[in-house]
Amino acid sequence: MNITLAPGPIVLMSDPRVAAVPVAECGEPLVDVRGTLQVDDFRADTTGSYAHLRRGVLERLVHAQSILPDGLRLLYIEGYRPPDLQRRYFEEYVAELRAANPTWSDDRVHQAASRYVSPPEIAPHSAGAAVDLTLMDADGTELDMGTRVNATPEESDDACYTDAASISPLARVNRAVLAAALSVAGLVNYRTEWWHWSFGDRYWALMTGQPAATCGPRALH
Repeated sequence: MNITLAPGPIVLMSDPRVAAVPVAECGEPLVDVRGTLQVDDFRADTTGSYAHLRRGVLERLVHAQSILPDGLRLLYIEGYRPPDLQRRYFEEYVAELRAANPTWSDDRVHQAASRYVSPPEIAPHSAGAAVDLTLMDADGTELDMGTRVNATPEESDDACYTDAASISPLARVNRAVLAAALSVAGLVNYRTEWWHWSFGDRYWALMTGQPAATCGPRALH
């Protein structure tokens, strides 16, 4: 089974077209997904921020889970990310890339960093509009998706890209199953991260041709 989520070149979060999308904030609240979805504690924090999403995103995930093949469920990893945490993640990854590639220009470092961590000013996670997730079976075992969730391009030799040619046939099928359910539910994938899906943010708006995003960065409370 071949996955082609979007034709043509990958649009990165650093693309100026993403930042240019206006936000018409819908005011939808952030809600706790625990008790509704199976949640991994990999990204757990003391405030429980990671376990929150915009209500509409959670509703779409519930729908996506309902159309998965029998015996499969979504495993939720992380949703909302406070803006200051998003900034720290981005700056730390920029520093790693700059140290490993001292000849790169600032623009090249910024673009490369955006393959894995969104620039904080437009980050879908900080809008509560993005979720990192994977698939599990009825026994709670994660399916083979080709890489771990949150594998960097450097670590995985770009196998983290959704359409990566280097993954096994089984991982490709599993990614296709995940993509089919989430796409039907209206979410869009960030194609450098097979696990990252969103709805309502600027990236979603650009990729679906919407005139504006409905979810902008916000505080949890």
